[in-house]
Amino acid sequence: MKIATIIARVLLGLAFVIFGLNFFLNFIPAPPPPPGLAGDYFKVFAASGYTHVVGAMQLLSGLLLLIGRFVPLGLTILAAIIFNIWTFHILMAPAGLGPAMVATLLWAFLVWSYRERFVGLLQP
Repeated sequence: MKIATIIARVLLGLAFVIFGLNFFLNFIPAPPPPPGLAGDYFKVFAASGYTHVVGAMQLLSGLLLLIGRFVPLGLTILAAIIFNIWTFHILMAPAGLGPAMVATLLWAFLVWSYRERFVGLLQP
C-alpha cells in the first residue's frame, strides 16, 4: 500500500507540476479555443491573468506532493482545482473528462491513504 501511495503521489504531483509550469512557460502548445461558451470562458480566463493564479496553485500543490511534505495541504488545494476542472468539462467541454477522471481517482486514492490527517476537518 505504501508503494502504491508513493506512485500515486508522484504521478499526480508530476501532472500538476508540468501543467502548472505550462501556464508560465508555455512549452505545451495550446490548441485554439473551442467555439461557443467554452472558448469565450477560456479567452476571458487567459486575458484576465487568472491563469497565472491557477498555474501557481497547481505548481505549489504538485511540488508539495512530489516533495512529500505537507501532502494533505497539497491535496486540499487540488480538491478545489479538480472541482473546477470537473465543473468546466461537465458544463462546457465534456470531451476532456478522461484526464479529469484519472486525476480524480489518483486524488481520491491519496485522500484515502492520508485519511487520518483529514479526520479533524470532519469533526464538529
